[in-house]
Amino acid sequence: MKELLRTTDPTIIPWATAILNGEGIETFELDVHMSVLDGSMGILPRRLMVLDRDLFIARAVLKDNEIPTGQ
Repeated sequence: MKELLRTTDPTIIPWATAILNGEGIETFELDVHMSVLDGSMGILPRRLMVLDRDLFIARAVLKDNEIPTGQ
């Protein structure tokens, strides 16, 4: 799996996941429960992962939907 997106914004991950799932791209979210460590302040970023073979198309889909991937 490859990292597609890293953010502290709690709205971007669900939005990106919904768009990618609509395109048939499976996603996996990492660091979901890290809020336990940062006291629910949201300072630790969450990551969205995709399969290696889907990385290129997933970046293109997010770019088309104006979701920044940091790449």
